[in-house]
Amino acid sequence: MDSKCIGLAVAFLVSGALATKEAWGGEILWATKTSTAPKLDGTVDPVWNKTKPVKIPVFGGKNLPGGKTSVTLKALYTNTMVYFLVQYKDPTQSLNRFPWQKQKNGSWKVLKDPKAQKGDENLYYEDKLSFNWNISTPGFETQGCSVACHLGEKGKPYGNKYTPKPGERLDMWHMKSVRTAPVGQMDDQYVDNTRFDKDKSPEAGRKSDPNTGGGYKNNENASKTMPLYALLGNKVAPPYWLFDAKKVPFDNSKYKAGDKVPSIIVAPSKGDRGDIAAKMLWKSGVWTYEIARKRVTGSEFDVQFNNLAKAYAFGVAVFDNAQVRHARDVGVHIMKFQK
Repeated sequence: MDSKCIGLAVAFLVSGALATKEAWGGEILWATKTSTAPKLDGTVDPVWNKTKPVKIPVFGGKNLPGGKTSVTLKALYTNTMVYFLVQYKDPTQSLNRFPWQKQKNGSWKVLKDPKAQKGDENLYYEDKLSFNWNISTPGFETQGCSVACHLGEKGKPYGNKYTPKPGERLDMWHMKSVRTAPVGQMDDQYVDNTRFDKDKSPEAGRKSDPNTGGGYKNNENASKTMPLYALLGNKVAPPYWLFDAKKVPFDNSKYKAGDKVPSIIVAPSKGDRGDIAAKMLWKSGVWTYEIARKRVTGSEFDVQFNNLAKAYAFGVAVFDNAQVRHARDVGVHIMKFQK
């Protein structure tokens, strides 16, 4: 997480007005019941006209103009599913994530910003969107995402994410335009109270739901000096991902200096981590996401939308070609179900 997160969030919350308004008295995201499910293709179907939008400003992000944009949300549900429509302005579609590039001397190099600290890439990266839903963290109900956002610690200056106490969890939905979007999924993750340790827990409380197969992995040989697989026909990137089912052996002789090859291999996650279906589409400076998940998954790592009378607290963040320095909301946002 961006190390500025706590300070900015606290500054707004201390003012009192926003904490009260956003927590329970502000505009509610109403999920409207539908008998017709939206098609997950990034195109806004007429069924979305059944429900009203909520607009959430986010700010403080890297690369976005002025560091800010506004996220427009809609929600629908059926007896078994819940659906979300998300849209926001982003003038650039960022997909060039850590590509391999052939050098003049014939070697291969993964492109990264030489000025960036490890884990804080803002040049060769991807666009992302994340939601945090409360599972069992009381402080989230009044403080939102800031309850789990912590200032930079030794060895990781841009901050960490973890809940305050043992047994407290958040459900994190993480859409990644290169690593998960091509296979039609949003990464299903969670946050617990694990503290940062550069050797034992470098991601602190951020963890992935159990996975029984698939997912994404690096495209590299055993010595990590060049790609192991290539696009069909050993074509150059883009795209900047390889589908696991379509990858072919890498043939170094097919490439010249300056050519790029994807550094990531993708496949649909199976099991708990693959619970969330999603599609994202960028057009004319706007990202559109359509998201679907079972209302009740039964997983201890997921929020369960089993009580239609309950208010569900959530937060949202936008990453514009940024590994961690996202644009974030402030306070708590609430979703309720219209019966």
